Amino acid sequence: MRNPNAKRDNPIMEVIGYCRVSTDGQTLDAQVVEQKATGATRIFSEKQSGTRSDRPQLRKARTAIGKGDTLIVSRLDRLARSTRDLLNILHEVSEHGATFKSLS
Repeated sequence: MRNPNAKRDNPIMEVIGYCRVSTDGQTLDAQVVEQKATGATRIFSEKQSGTRSDRPQLRKARTAIGKGDTLIVSRLDRLARSTRDLLNILHEVSEHGATFKSLS
């Protein structure tokens, strides 16, 4: 497994997933299965309210993406709190030379 903080000269394209549920009563299982089925090799998941701006696993997923990678989510509302938040995250993904995909 590569060091997520290391810069890559020779990119190894990776599909990185991010899963989130809002409450303890919800399960991440369906999102994880869906993302693995689409080729996610690393999945960051957490049980956090979407209204919280400090989501540690999202921060790790954003740090892990590199040139040629794809960040995937099951649904847009699992990633962003607002349209502005979504645009900021997508800009950061693009700045890393990566792409983004929402599965629905």
